[in-house]
Amino acid sequence: MTTASSVGRPGVFVTPDFDLGEAGPAPYFRREFDVAHRPERAILRVTAIGLVEPHLNGARVGDEVLAPGWTAYRHRVQVCTYDVTDLIEPGKNVVGAVVGEGWAVGRVGYDGRNHHYADRPALFLELELDHGGHREIIATGPEFTAATGAVTAHSLYDGETHDARLEPSGWSTPGFDASGWHPVTVFDWSTDTLVDPIGPPIRRIQQLAPVSVTARPGDRYIVDFGRIVTGWTRLTVEGATGTTVTLRHAEVLRDGEIDTATLRTARATDRYVLRGEGMETWEPRFTFHGFRYVEVDGWPGELGPESLVAVVVHSEMIRTGWLETSDEQVNRLYSNVVWSMRGNFVGVPTDCPQRDERLGWTGDIHAFAPVAAFLYDVRGVLGSWLADLAAEQAHQGEVPFVVPDVLDTRSPQTALWGDAAVGVPWALYWEYGEVEILRRAYPSMTMYVRDVAGRLDANDLWSSGFQFGDWLDPDAPEDRPSEAKTDRHLVAQAYFCRAAGQMARTARILGFDADATEFEELAARVRAAFRREYVTTSGRVVGETATAYALAVAFELLDADQLGRAGHRLAEISARNGYRISTGFAGTPHVLPALTTAGRAEDAYRTFLQTELPSFLYPVTMGATTIWERWDAIRPDGSLNPSGMTSLNHYAYGAVADWMHRTVGGLVAVAPGYRAVRIAPLPGGDLTHATLTHDTAHGRFRVAWRISDGVMSVAVTIPDGVDATVVLPHDPEGRVVTVDGGEHRWEYSLPQAPDAPGYTMDTPLRTLADDSQVWAALTTVFGKHFPGVPIDGKAPEAAAISLNTLLEYVPGASAELQADLVAALGPGAGGSQ
Repeated sequence: MTTASSVGRPGVFVTPDFDLGEAGPAPYFRREFDVAHRPERAILRVTAIGLVEPHLNGARVGDEVLAPGWTAYRHRVQVCTYDVTDLIEPGKNVVGAVVGEGWAVGRVGYDGRNHHYADRPALFLELELDHGGHREIIATGPEFTAATGAVTAHSLYDGETHDARLEPSGWSTPGFDASGWHPVTVFDWSTDTLVDPIGPPIRRIQQLAPVSVTARPGDRYIVDFGRIVTGWTRLTVEGATGTTVTLRHAEVLRDGEIDTATLRTARATDRYVLRGEGMETWEPRFTFHGFRYVEVDGWPGELGPESLVAVVVHSEMIRTGWLETSDEQVNRLYSNVVWSMRGNFVGVPTDCPQRDERLGWTGDIHAFAPVAAFLYDVRGVLGSWLADLAAEQAHQGEVPFVVPDVLDTRSPQTALWGDAAVGVPWALYWEYGEVEILRRAYPSMTMYVRDVAGRLDANDLWSSGFQFGDWLDPDAPEDRPSEAKTDRHLVAQAYFCRAAGQMARTARILGFDADATEFEELAARVRAAFRREYVTTSGRVVGETATAYALAVAFELLDADQLGRAGHRLAEISARNGYRISTGFAGTPHVLPALTTAGRAEDAYRTFLQTELPSFLYPVTMGATTIWERWDAIRPDGSLNPSGMTSLNHYAYGAVADWMHRTVGGLVAVAPGYRAVRIAPLPGGDLTHATLTHDTAHGRFRVAWRISDGVMSVAVTIPDGVDATVVLPHDPEGRVVTVDGGEHRWEYSLPQAPDAPGYTMDTPLRTLADDSQVWAALTTVFGKHFPGVPIDGKAPEAAAISLNTLLEYVPGASAELQADLVAALGPGAGGSQ
């Protein structure tokens, strides 16, 4: 066996030798070379400190966009690889690229800084020509030249300007006159950072046509694409040379005009200057926006809907999960979860895609990871992100708040955010069943857990240091979102209990028995400390908040005899709040699972199906097409929340879809990778049917149930080789069956619903308070007529007080109040007994 010899030096990073200026034009690079005959194979490897669009012999290479994506560049720079054999011709050839500033050079983060990694863009390129007997390498070095062209501005946040008159036509083809081009210089960047991509490329995934085009004063147009998306606008236009078309993007309208408040300082404005040589089609290449609406200014002639399309852009992931129900509002909520994920998986799992932030916040993806892994195959995207997390953590000694880390200040170790190092790999392992996921993440996981273990006080409590706590509790001051009702160190302790347990199980799975023993003992200590500090013997949790109870129940921090009391108190708190949301980032993903685990599924459904602010469905009633950062991002009067932190595309609260999959759809993995499952749909509320479909490593699962005329039908499809237990919902016989792979169906009559209790205005408040649905309705009525005035159905005197008694203390009680109270009592209610 012989090894082919290689000719040519390896590539280095190069940059133009001229000043590009601050936020100046994008550099174009080219090199001409000769080839005696077509090679057997030609492979192009290319990347940039910035964003790169490669060209070869006049053709754009590949269909990736925003390449090479955003990674922790100091540690990992991804290299894109293309087979370009068919593009190489005998004789003269030209290879080149246009490079934008991207995340590496441009403005990134809410502090307004640029140059996080470098002060100018640079190109790395290697073209390997395999001639059979020898290999030739054409690589970036002094043979390249550089110039500028049509891309005169290229900011991720502020947008792109393209002056078609300045495009050097034919610049990447042989014979082009490059005499005016400049030399390049070597850019000081280690090629040791170059890595092959772990995740999928970012691509154009979908196109949306406008749903309306509205003329506005001043020869402007407002184009509505019908939903919030992430990507950009492609235009097709004909006009005079030098005509400038300006596109301003926004998520929302106010009084018929775009409102850019949710963008903060991001200008999100693209400009195209026409060459003026017939029909021209253009789209940006080095920016992206989060938007639904586009204001078009300077359009030559009348703008028609056929002239613009919204190009939806995100990492190319395979869809694996679907859910549809009988409730269109629930279906819209689910669609909003999917679209928010799509809009925030542009290489990195970000918090939002539109404003001057777009960062890979660890807490957001930690909360959302189980949903992300169900909806799409995210092993690539999150595998790459976890590699960056591990690199940043190893460099800093702590898990940063955002990955890649571009924050000005160091991130202290923080619950929910920091333990993404443990929770995200665990969620991926549980979804896909691949032990290698845990093996790769193990050093990062152990580093985090041992670091926090060293911060515990003498009572094994995480009682000091900064914590986000139950971030964005709806009752927190708008300008101080960390000031939640729930003690932040209770939240930290609860989350660390879960992380320590996951760590112990990981060590045992990987066969690190000494580590497993260490972490099992740690998990037992911190769980015992949580109960000592925060839980009474009977099961009441300090603070009496929904988040405190939800975490205690969902993270299995209570003893079996405490669970009933805790679940009852959580249901009471939910009812007292009118089944409206009272939790933030830490608590919201776990409220519905905790209620369901504690046997209060109907209370979970009442919370889930609530439409009044704040609730899961309130944004849907306000026309939302994605998940919002705040429950009241848009207020009932249509105004934006003025806090300045009001993203309309923020997937974190979409974590509710995990409960939807497990409870409404009924599919639960009881072994990693779905090799064993429990199928137990639990219908509730007014839902009459649901169908869940999920593609796994073992095959496709399908669960469908329907209630019609008092008959329940259940149909399931199980892949071969899977152990499946089916719990038939509301079955009079309480059947639990074990089934093999294949299709299975059951149909049976449901038990007759009991008669309504027939409450009246003379029914004691204590009795009414024991009916959580009625009490929630009454709480809503009192909140409407007497805002801020509490009503306590559990007080000792409530056993002798009725609604009629209360009305005696309300002189001239309105007919509307009395009618609302009667309606809240339910069917058959009357004025008195």
